[in-house]
Amino acid sequence: MKSRYGGVILLCALAQLAPFAQALNITRHTFNDTPLAPSPLPRSHADSDGNQIIENFQRLGRTTTWKFISNITLQGDSYEPEGIVRLGADRYIVSSTEYESRTGYGRLTVFSGNGNRIADVTLSQPGDLEYHNGGIDYDGKYIWATIAQYRPNSSAKVMRVDPETLGSETVLRYNDHLGGIVHDVQTDRLYTLNWGSRNESIFDLRRRRFPFWWSFGQDRNVFSGFRTPNDIVRNPSYFVDYQDCKFLGHARVYNDKPVMLCSGVANRLGGLAIVGVEDMVALAEIPVTLTGASGVLLTQNPMDVSVEDGRLRFYFAPDSGSSVLYVVEAQP
Repeated sequence: MKSRYGGVILLCALAQLAPFAQALNITRHTFNDTPLAPSPLPRSHADSDGNQIIENFQRLGRTTTWKFISNITLQGDSYEPEGIVRLGADRYIVSSTEYESRTGYGRLTVFSGNGNRIADVTLSQPGDLEYHNGGIDYDGKYIWATIAQYRPNSSAKVMRVDPETLGSETVLRYNDHLGGIVHDVQTDRLYTLNWGSRNESIFDLRRRRFPFWWSFGQDRNVFSGFRTPNDIVRNPSYFVDYQDCKFLGHARVYNDKPVMLCSGVANRLGGLAIVGVEDMVALAEIPVTLTGASGVLLTQNPMDVSVEDGRLRFYFAPDSGSSVLYVVEAQP
């Protein structure tokens, strides 16, 4: 006898064999054979230099000297940069929002190490209410991004992007604005920040929404419909509103507590903080008053970090329109 679910199971099995979603709206600014990302992909902070970043951060404070290493002009219009991921010394991926009269577009743009524009892709469609791109993070396999309505108490979707193809996939939707996001691969949990980073919503991606026969062949990290978070945590700090965060892993310094590095601004003050992802407690934080050429605080929106010759080196791109990537070294 033929099973009534046979067709569904077959389609699900075929879906499992299909490759990750390809970018259909990608614009190339260089030859098509120019790689979008290094091969092999670099390891994430959590899997490489996370503990070193945390330990070095403990030595920073009000007396830290900031040295500008280089100012890299990013080719073309960067719109309003929101987040940045550094994939080694020669690839940067910047999330941004292009505003129009009523809506806009959420974008990701790939730049070379000297600022040449390689490619960009839109993560929203014309007329979408959800178009505001937020901070982004890289987990060693995917870029994680949020696309939200540009207002608090609204709605958003979480997307993951293949850095080698810029193919994207919507993982979940949520009834609130989302901005910053990090992914803990070890626990398979997403930590997302709402408007002004006043609340953090936590999603456990291991939890299935559907019975086995329906989810057969489907990626267990992909959910349809609006999700209810596993937990919502209030941010107890009002030092700055976090904009862009990077997951650093489970920190030796803090007894294997999972932490992230966040940058942000509040009024005329900028800052950086090591934050516990489970409780949003700031474990270490420093003020940053440096500004870019336009007078905008460096910690407004995009930030990434690396360790070079034992020192922390930060990557900021706060300026809208004609943007500059400021590479700044912290010298305790």
